[in-house]
Parts: sequence; structure tokens; C-alpha cells
Amino acid sequence: QVQLVESGGGLVQAGGSLKLSCAASGSISSINAMGWYRQAPGKQRELVAAITSGGRTNYARTNYADSVKGRFTISRDNAKNTVYLQMNSLKSEDTAVYYCQIDSGPRTYWGQGTQVTVSS
Repeated sequence: QVQLVESGGGLVQAGGSLKLSCAASGSISSINAMGWYRQAPGKQRELVAAITSGGRTNYARTNYADSVKGRFTISRDNAKNTVYLQMNSLKSEDTAVYYCQIDSGPRTYWGQGTQVTVSS
């Protein structure tokens, strides 16, 4: 059984910052890509940011939605099986439930979601 526990969501004013964390535990052999998605009311879930494992070079590649480039930063701590999302210069349109996702072997796991609300 694999569990993803998210934390760090909350209410923040526009222009503020939040940092999300997602820790994976349980029967995990190895984690490949990790990512953050979000879903706003009435909208489809969308990719916010993703990060690869880095492999033998230990160089992890990142990918961001255009709407968050330059404001959000994804990172990971492989020793802790944890992925982070630093969110700066938050806008009201960033309001959504944020979900972390990990790929481990052939399977994909999702967190329970954490609410981020940005007030204007």
C-alpha cells in the first residue's frame, strides 16, 4: 500500500507564497516522475509541474504549465520520497485543489488533494 500525504495548502492573499509538500510512504520500490496537478471548480484537472527522477546523472528535468512558469518551482528530495511545490506571486486564478502524483514502476499514485485559495 502506498500513501501520499500532502500539506501546505491554505488561504493566502494575491501576491503571496505557499509551499506544498507531498510525502510518499509504504511499499515503494522506486519513484520515477513526480508532479503536481490542480483542479479548479468546474474545470478539468491540469498539470502544474512535473520533475523526473534524474536517473544515474542525478539531473532531474522539470516541466511547467505556461501559466505558472517563473512563479512556481518544483523540487524533490529522493531520500525522503517527497516532492515540493514552491508557489510565489500567487494569483486568484491559482485557486484550486492541488494534487500530487507519483509514478512508481508501472503504477501511478495520487494524493488526496490540498486546497489553495488565493484572495484578491
